[in-house]
Amino acid sequence: MSRHPPALPDRQKGFTLVEVAIVAAIVLIAAIIGIPAINGYIIENKVPSVGQELQRFIARTKVSNQGLGTTPYVGIGIVQLANALRSSSVITVNGTGATATVRHGLGATDGRIALAADTITTAGDAFGLTLDKVNEAACPALAAVMQRVSERIVINGTVVKQPGTGGAAGVYNAAGADGACTSGDTNTFSFTAR
Repeated sequence: MSRHPPALPDRQKGFTLVEVAIVAAIVLIAAIIGIPAINGYIIENKVPSVGQELQRFIARTKVSNQGLGTTPYVGIGIVQLANALRSSSVITVNGTGATATVRHGLGATDGRIALAADTITTAGDAFGLTLDKVNEAACPALAAVMQRVSERIVINGTVVKQPGTGGAAGVYNAAGADGACTSGDTNTFSFTAR
């Protein structure tokens, strides 16, 4: 009886280190390219929700201050804004009172919303919401959403809606809003209402 040498086990099949490195490089490049686009898409989809919260705040503030004279918004500020938006699911409020911070989530993590008395014809006859560090993905859609409730809109220092004369509604300049937007988390919006 002849003895055969024992059979060698089949060679294991798998990926070589070079193949794994190539796949990892492809995934990394796809992530570098795709993550900013995904972030922009997420921010763009938040605009309607943030806009609705701000529109509700503006409507509530107008109703609450009716009949308070010609300058009903003197003294309005962060306290009123934080209290009104504290229960929001899309806007973040931290702290209380005059030290509260209100963040919009439309760009840089430290992008804030501020509230102060403003002027259309007389100091204190209007109030203004200012959003800083807004990403380009939210611009100019945010202005388009807010133009229905704002008498004046300023984007990065450019007026894109101004109150009309004699109490008439102003005209919103959509092309001007688009042109006023800059890339990155660098946009500042000011919405004035009364």
